[in-house]
Amino acid sequence: MRARRRRSRFVWDAIGVLLFAVLSFPVYWMVASAFKPQEELDGLTPTWFPMHPTLSHFSDAIHRPFFWHGVKNSLIVVSVTVALSMVLAFLAAVALAKFRFTGRKAFIVLIIGIQMLPQAGLIIPLYVVLARYHQVNALSGVILTYMTFVLPFSVWTLRGFLLGIPKELEEAAMVDGSSRLGSFVRILLPLVAPGLVATSIFAFITTWNEYIFARILLNDQSKQTATVWLSYFTGTSRNTDWGGLMAGSTLIAVPVIVFFLLVQRKIAFGLTAGAVRG
Repeated sequence: MRARRRRSRFVWDAIGVLLFAVLSFPVYWMVASAFKPQEELDGLTPTWFPMHPTLSHFSDAIHRPFFWHGVKNSLIVVSVTVALSMVLAFLAAVALAKFRFTGRKAFIVLIIGIQMLPQAGLIIPLYVVLARYHQVNALSGVILTYMTFVLPFSVWTLRGFLLGIPKELEEAAMVDGSSRLGSFVRILLPLVAPGLVATSIFAFITTWNEYIFARILLNDQSKQTATVWLSYFTGTSRNTDWGGLMAGSTLIAVPVIVFFLLVQRKIAFGLTAGAVRG
């Protein structure tokens, strides 16, 4: 039995390592290509490691027009979207998890249904609505658009997390003399903090990496986000600046990696705690 378990564990470990290698290879190739000189990028024989590393592609990407505009616009859009989504989603999740009201189940089903809709199918109706209110080519229009698919996910995730918090904790605090607001601030909010962090990070990653809506809604290059800025590196197969594209992609991926590394433990805890109850 021990030998069988060891073989089974070895097989699953090998599958995990293989899966990790397959998923991480595109990231490695992007970072490695960012450091390769132009002759290695244009060579017919691929080089797996940069033989003569260079930082020239990073310098070209940083000094390319509208780079800092794209970074600034992305930070504004992501910060406002995540902040508003977390506030509204938390209030909605508290109402769905802690209170009983007419239409509660229908609202939950509606949230699930919205998440099933393909985002590409929302481009035309959202564009028509935003154009009517003069929100096309404006960061506020992009923020409203991102909230349409960030909010349902955030509400659903936070609701599952709140269902795992016993209501007896709030009741005990109120018996000890605390008001409902006091028990909310001192008891419920600290317990749900890991769920808020986990949800906000996934909302951050979703909005930071989004391209299609930003490309369609933002026409002025000074207002476009970093992902749209990256698209200007591409062209035909002969004039695409692969070194600059890989360097720019690496620079734009750094904020996501840093945030994920800082809160990875809270992300894992928040997901498991929020997924236990449905």
